[in-house]
Amino acid sequence: MLRLQELENLNIEQQRPKQAAVMAVFYPGEQQETKFVLILRKTYKGVHSNQIGFPGGRVEDEDLNLMHTALRETEEEVGIPRQEVTVLRELTRLYIPPSNFWVQPFLGLMHRTPLLIPQEEEVEAVLEIDIDDFMSDSCLTKQTLSTSYATNIEVPAFLLNGHIVWGATAMMLNEMKEILQKAL
Repeated sequence: MLRLQELENLNIEQQRPKQAAVMAVFYPGEQQETKFVLILRKTYKGVHSNQIGFPGGRVEDEDLNLMHTALRETEEEVGIPRQEVTVLRELTRLYIPPSNFWVQPFLGLMHRTPLLIPQEEEVEAVLEIDIDDFMSDSCLTKQTLSTSYATNIEVPAFLLNGHIVWGATAMMLNEMKEILQKAL
């Protein structure tokens, strides 16, 4: 609760956050089941080292807007061609205090099974998540973590393909799940 109060009182613009965008791309799997992709980041010196997230990243000078950033980064990180993704909608923009990023998530759709190619420098593994597994409440869990702002804190999380997904990515996944539940 203390963390929520801190975030509510924070003027994000005053933090001069770095802008970023990520993409959740839905596509048919080999058996025509619906899937989406997450990535396991490489281990590096940084706050998001070895974490699960959506493909995406920081805005570059060449980007026309945040949607362009999400599409470009998704193509770079997992090889999904940007011109084959139909962007459906935005999710809620999230501020991530430890890295001072303000992230805009997008939902997209691809009509064929992509050849997923992890970007060697940034991506340790590509995770294809089956939508039925994701929509099942059995993937909901809690994880006790020590973070930059708390020690031994219990956080809501998802267990997907054997990986614990927490933090900002879990918040995005939760919103995505609520949208899908309303649509199905």
